[in-house]
Amino acid sequence: MKIDVVSIFPVFFNVLELSLLGKARARGMLDFAVHDLRDHTHDKHRTVDGTPAGGGAGMVMKAEPWGSALDSLIAGGTDPLLIFPAPAGEVFNQRLAHELAAEKHLIFGCGRYEGIDQRVFDEYTARARVKLVSLGDYVLNGGEVATVAIIEAVARLLPGMVGNPESLVEESHEGGMLEYPNYTQPAVWRGREIPEVLRSGNHAAIAKWRAEQRLLRTRELRPDLLGDAD
Repeated sequence: MKIDVVSIFPVFFNVLELSLLGKARARGMLDFAVHDLRDHTHDKHRTVDGTPAGGGAGMVMKAEPWGSALDSLIAGGTDPLLIFPAPAGEVFNQRLAHELAAEKHLIFGCGRYEGIDQRVFDEYTARARVKLVSLGDYVLNGGEVATVAIIEAVARLLPGMVGNPESLVEESHEGGMLEYPNYTQPAVWRGREIPEVLRSGNHAAIAKWRAEQRLLRTRELRPDLLGDAD
């Protein structure tokens, strides 16, 4: 998979060099690049924002640098999906993560301030595939945090990314439910024991217990998910 990110804070994405994503990039499984929006400006101050048309508080990101940056990234004919983290977007979930993991090329545009000039969305919706995505019903200072979260959730679904692919099957939000509780040694910690069934060696009983725990845990903590459960 190829992933490009446009941001005024490229160093923000150094965190993606850590752990599985950094290893995947080093092995060539993930082609990841970050592009500084300011490199697409043409004034000595490298200006990326201006006052809102019609007045109002804050600043709005200018269309010109975004147009230059995105034109350069979609020119290769790879039919990329352009993703803009935005409060008005589709709420991100595991189903959407799987959809994005099936794409060959993702381009993320990280807005700041009061957002990006609406004409950028209009222009690229007419020329390419565009999706607005939200992490939830709250506002962040910019799109970088959301982009890192989305990239991590998507990239870990790529074939070969996670050492044991079975670990992806029963984790939270797969199949619309939360993951069952997990334990490790010692068998007793501060008087609290690992459930006996997990020490029984009876794999059928363990599988049944885990399935029951997924349902019970989801019903208790996130009953809203049960309408989406398989």
